[in-house]
Amino acid sequence: MDANGGATVTKAAGAPRRRPRRAGKLPGRQDWSSWPHYQAAAAGFRGYWYPVCYSSQLTGKPKQITLLGEKIVLIRDDGTAYALKDRCPHRGVPLSEGNQQFPGTISCPYHGWTFDLATGELKAVITDGPESPICGKVTQPTYEVAERLGMVWVFVGDGEDAPPIDEQLPEELVGNAAVVGSRIQPRIGNWRFACENGYDEGHAKYLHRTSLWRLFKAMPVWNETRIVQRGRWIYRVQDKQYWTADFPGLGKWDNQSWFKLKPPKQTSNIGNTGSHREVNPVIAAQEFPGFASVSMPGVLRIAYPTFIHYEFYVPVDAENHLYVGVMADFRKGWRTLPFYLKYLGFVRWLFHGQFSAQDKWMVEVTDAPPERLYRPDESLLKWRKLAEDVTEERTERLKADGFEPAGPPVES
Repeated sequence: MDANGGATVTKAAGAPRRRPRRAGKLPGRQDWSSWPHYQAAAAGFRGYWYPVCYSSQLTGKPKQITLLGEKIVLIRDDGTAYALKDRCPHRGVPLSEGNQQFPGTISCPYHGWTFDLATGELKAVITDGPESPICGKVTQPTYEVAERLGMVWVFVGDGEDAPPIDEQLPEELVGNAAVVGSRIQPRIGNWRFACENGYDEGHAKYLHRTSLWRLFKAMPVWNETRIVQRGRWIYRVQDKQYWTADFPGLGKWDNQSWFKLKPPKQTSNIGNTGSHREVNPVIAAQEFPGFASVSMPGVLRIAYPTFIHYEFYVPVDAENHLYVGVMADFRKGWRTLPFYLKYLGFVRWLFHGQFSAQDKWMVEVTDAPPERLYRPDESLLKWRKLAEDVTEERTERLKADGFEPAGPPVES
């Protein structure tokens, strides 16, 4: 067997013979058991903040979302966002079907069970009168909520207090003024496929060669890369870029054309297509080891000369996720005006639209494992290991503090 569990080739006299495979078994890695926490995370990792909708979309009308396979009701009261489990403990009716009968509460539409938004405490049962004896004996689970980048974020944990959300956001977004353009889109496919696609070293040069966003940009054929870790991020470092290649017996292939910009003479780790633009001082000050980086629980960062693009892959359940794309331009005051004009004028359609739709397509049709990995998939292996190591550390920490991590359901 090879390192991935595939069949090996043995030689005998004459032509090579292939060892017979067991019926139904495909070559390559058959599962993700090398990373048990990652394999079990079909519905996502607990213990993190996730963006779930735009702040402008949350009003006094209850809104149902699904996050990590859990039904949650969101509602805004007196300017503050709240989140509770979206199942009335009485008969299982979704609270999101109800409304507010009293300030600071939400009432089930069936029998009027009324819960405090902040604590989840059952404050009243309208159909049992003001002295209902069950009041004070039932508490609805609640979730911590925060608002950043114009979005509502929800923390799903295992009973532990949520860390400050700023500790999870990309550091440069917390400490610097920026103007952002974003898109939130429900997508089919497991969140891990989406995250692996984003950090995947090989696909961008080939899949996206037909995108309008890169129509005039030269693209390398292949790269020599390595993965380095700095803090909670792992970076994909480009050591060398090859802009044309001769394939034995096939011929020359490249991503160049007469109307495209000429490839840069030096390898850069700000963007992967080369640029003559001056690097924004905030971006330059970060001294990123590589232009592409990823961190838990599935946050991608791509550093370009004049902006940084982020993708948050939000697990809805094992079959669906939210794609949250954020483009940040680190300017303030009147200097933000060109960004607004460009983003609303064409970037949102080209970048968060047609370009990103190619990734959406691939995530929808990905079917792995089993999988047969190749050299550029080192980026995927390092991401899986990062997820595994961080989750193992969290599990041990919670157990030491007296919590029992629930964990996501194991894939069948």
